[in-house]
Amino acid sequence: PCRVFLWLLAILLAVCIAFGVYVNDYYHADPAAEDALVSDRFVTVTEQDGNWVFVPESPTAGLIFYPGGKVENTAYAPLLHDLAEDGILCVLVKMPCNLAVLDRNAADSIPERFSEVTDWYISGHSLGGAMAASYAAKHTDELDGLVLLAAYSTADLTDSGLRVYSTYGSEDGVLNREKYEADRVNLPQDTTETVIDGGCHAGFGSYGAQKGDGTPTISAEEQQRQTADERSHRLFITETGLAELRKGYESILQPFYDLWRSSPEDFEAFMHYADRLAAHIEKGREKIRDHEVL
Repeated sequence: PCRVFLWLLAILLAVCIAFGVYVNDYYHADPAAEDALVSDRFVTVTEQDGNWVFVPESPTAGLIFYPGGKVENTAYAPLLHDLAEDGILCVLVKMPCNLAVLDRNAADSIPERFSEVTDWYISGHSLGGAMAASYAAKHTDELDGLVLLAAYSTADLTDSGLRVYSTYGSEDGVLNREKYEADRVNLPQDTTETVIDGGCHAGFGSYGAQKGDGTPTISAEEQQRQTADERSHRLFITETGLAELRKGYESILQPFYDLWRSSPEDFEAFMHYADRLAAHIEKGREKIRDHEVL
């Protein structure tokens, strides 16, 4: 019995050592990420219980973010800082041992801390995205949507009522494409999906190259900008963004459309004079440029 106990103890010790080595070999955030952890006049950045919070002046929605497996959570600070500039309050979760699988319920109680935000979304990169999807499937009454970055959902979300957005880079060498395609059936039919041309797996964060990844043709900064831009996030997940788009249509495009329908002749005349005015303005600019050159 004593010998068996010693053998079991030795095996347990070996497993603990192996696990310790595994989790301590992770991707560290680069200097660009550290810069994004500083507050500016648009976004207030604070650390709360290990999580990083990016708060805009007037939040229109909230986003809880699960980092990728074995990636330091602060590597995603630039992406979330950009999103916060667009009015989205972001909470970057710190995972035990940098593995979201060890705390897939990390989003619990986060929305309750920010009473000013009513619409909440959850997002994640790679393994973090898979765990975010798993959490979303069990909290459909508390969340409005899910954003997947180079990730797929093994949980069935087809009838969840969630708004789902999925994106990955065209040069991603880490994402299991076969698994991604197979699990697409778990997403709602109205899921929005985009492929970032030239992007890779690691480009969603700022932690350098990742083993097994493809060669990107755009910078990580550009990939994060495309991920966070108004088309792919702000208008997608905020009712305020949709309202602004609707307002722009009503105030700018609608009058022209009404004129065209009610009086085609007047519309054609208007467009004729508008073209002449535009040509006159452009001609004036050319004269100014010629003068500057001289």
